[in-house]
Amino acid sequence: MKKVVKLENLDCANCAAKMEDGISKIAGVEKATVSFLMQKMTIVAPEEQMEDILNQAEKIIHKLEPDVVLKL
Repeated sequence: MKKVVKLENLDCANCAAKMEDGISKIAGVEKATVSFLMQKMTIVAPEEQMEDILNQAEKIIHKLEPDVVLKL
């Protein structure tokens, strides 16, 4: 399953790269991309794991950029 999430208030390209790296390491994630220019995150993972993966991704994102809001 592919899930695209809008990221509001993402204002650091380096942080976006760190987010992508961290999210890619979550168990079950087949592919993860965080686009600073497009202000979005794309995750490819099994549908039954997606909710848990999104929760873990949100924690990683807020650790790096506390002001980012995920719009599912």
